[in-house]
Amino acid sequence: MTDFEEKVLKEVLTIPAGELRTYKWLAKKAGNRRAYRAVANALRRNPYPFFIPCHRVVKSDGKLGGYSLGENLKKELINLEKIVKNVLK
Repeated sequence: MTDFEEKVLKEVLTIPAGELRTYKWLAKKAGNRRAYRAVANALRRNPYPFFIPCHRVVKSDGKLGGYSLGENLKKELINLEKIVKNVLK
């Protein structure tokens, strides 16, 4: 992985469970606010999608975007985290 890709994955780890961030937000946090497509590529290459929760990253318009394990699973993980977060309040 490149240095930028490593920064992206480290930033993903800071997103709290049950919350979402955008590719654009993540690009800015990783040091290049215009590199949202590179962010998507880095997330696609995530070797540990269950441990580095790239499912918490969505498009700026609110659409899900891709997920290496499928969009249906991404949606289910997002919904499950929101339920758990609400239960633990």
